[in-house]
Amino acid sequence: MSVGLIGLLDDVAAIAKVAAASLDDVAGQAAKAGTKAAGVVIDDAAVTPNYVIGFASTRELPIVGKIAIGSLRNKLLILLPIALLLGYFLPAAVTPLLMLGGAFLCYEGAEKVLEAVMPHHAHAHAAQPQPIAADAGTVEDEKVASAIKTDFILSAEIMAITLAAIPSGSIWMQALVLALVGFGITVGVYGVVALIVKADDAGLALARYEGASAIGAAIRALGRALVRGMPPFLTVLSTIGTAAMIWVGGGIILHGIEKYGPPVVGRMVHATTEAAAHALPSIAGIVEWSVEAAISGVFGLIIGALAIPAVEYGLAPAWKRLRRSRSA
Repeated sequence: MSVGLIGLLDDVAAIAKVAAASLDDVAGQAAKAGTKAAGVVIDDAAVTPNYVIGFASTRELPIVGKIAIGSLRNKLLILLPIALLLGYFLPAAVTPLLMLGGAFLCYEGAEKVLEAVMPHHAHAHAAQPQPIAADAGTVEDEKVASAIKTDFILSAEIMAITLAAIPSGSIWMQALVLALVGFGITVGVYGVVALIVKADDAGLALARYEGASAIGAAIRALGRALVRGMPPFLTVLSTIGTAAMIWVGGGIILHGIEKYGPPVVGRMVHATTEAAAHALPSIAGIVEWSVEAAISGVFGLIIGALAIPAVEYGLAPAWKRLRRSRSA
């Protein structure tokens, strides 16, 4: 009896070790995949605060919460099953879809650069008058719906990057990693967004602190710094998000070309990064990463610049004609 019990306990311990190792593996794969999606995540965090501009302070967090719930729904209920089906039945389609998403990121990033350099070249649809909503609730619903649509595109890219980064194996392992990355990124991004949109309110509250001591003065100074610092911080965050979009998109396309295109492209990139790393061996890893990111960024900017006229004069008119023909 005791021997059987000891054997059972040994089996349970062995199963627990396997389960713990599996959980560690899932967490490790999720962390690696999450870092590869960092550029899209930064852009997501940079874009979302714009959707609460113009609303009362009391509505900012509820709006962020609605967008976060929509983002989770996008990732876990729609994109995760699609990613698993693609990975199981059409794994060869993952890289081409990633390249299409990378091209979209390059286009969006290059468009933002163009609008920053030449503001009068903004899209014509941005200048078109929009229908006036019936009430504030309708305006809020429209903003939330628009944010969730934008999030769907960014979330699709995050899930595709994650799927491509997961080694082939059990579909349940892939599902766990995708779910963990989707949930973790959503909580992280919208948690940061919530802090960003409420930072000016916190700063205003601190600036009104009435304590007469030196600590009170320091609290008021901190509050004023928060209020004054948030607009430039948001500008910097938006710039970082744009650069990240271009860098990530260019890198995705370069890796796709390395897989499907002429091998000389990949060899040239690797030769350049290795040469830079050998020139500064004390910081070889940092230099190699920086040079590769710079090459990806330049390449992504070129792709995005080429995509702007293609979309403006080709895809956009064709889409408008298709919508008109459907509504006729």
